[in-house]
Amino acid sequence: MEITEVRVTLRDEPKLKAFANVTFDNAFVIRGMKVINGAKGYFVSMPSRKRKNGTHQDIAHPINNEMRRMIEDKVLAAYEEQLKSKEAAGGQ
Repeated sequence: MEITEVRVTLRDEPKLKAFANVTFDNAFVIRGMKVINGAKGYFVSMPSRKRKNGTHQDIAHPINNEMRRMIEDKVLAAYEEQLKSKEAAGGQ
């Protein structure tokens, strides 16, 4: 499986830094991933929904660490590129 597109929308909040949509094999998209600035640095949070008891449950998530790493690497690289583009455009 190949990641064929990553779209990042920047946010300027204390923890939430961006939303990301990831397309696999030009055929399947997962929307609503989040780039989070956590205690140990940036990480990618999978899309989730809030349950009635207040906890969150992932809607979609990788089954193994290899896929999680691949997704996180691609999303964080796209996030960094988006930040560079914003800075090059004068921070707008």
